[in-house]
Amino acid sequence: MLHEPLHARPDNTPLDMAGLLEILAHNSARPRYAFMVLNLIARAARPNGSAGPDVVQGGALIPLRDWLCDALTPMGHREPGRIALALRVRRDLEAAGSLPAEPEEAERVVEAETRARIRTSSKTNISRAVSDLVRAGMIVRHYQGYRVDHHNRGAQRQAVYTLTPVARRLLQPHSPPATVAPPMRQASLPFG
Repeated sequence: MLHEPLHARPDNTPLDMAGLLEILAHNSARPRYAFMVLNLIARAARPNGSAGPDVVQGGALIPLRDWLCDALTPMGHREPGRIALALRVRRDLEAAGSLPAEPEEAERVVEAETRARIRTSSKTNISRAVSDLVRAGMIVRHYQGYRVDHHNRGAQRQAVYTLTPVARRLLQPHSPPATVAPPMRQASLPFG
């Protein structure tokens, strides 16, 4: 758990970026990854600090967790695990007889299936990182949407992550106070 309050360091100086990283180091097994997730959430967040349940990208609505997974996918592009997964996907498609004969089209299909499998497994990593951020006092998490015949938080319910005031001050320094911004369903990102 936290060893100091989020608003100040032990010597009562305001929390700065180095202090935030120290808090993440004490609350996460993967502090660098948690910081990347936190930074992406801050970029997707509206002025009130809330991100999700959807992000607008290229004119389409994408669930926040899917967007985070896609944004972090290039980080592992050259990892041996990703290369091995692409080879397994190619073998699986060949065995199923669903790999196109045209090399460019086959590469596109393998890449799309590899990305889909990575997105599925990455959601677990995102959830762990967000849990670490919640424990560190950087994020508040809730779910929004409609629950249909489901006993837990799934089934058409999507994650919404809200930066705490300290995280907003450090990662969105030019944002107005949370009470000024009206609630909105989607965020429009300046990139992608």
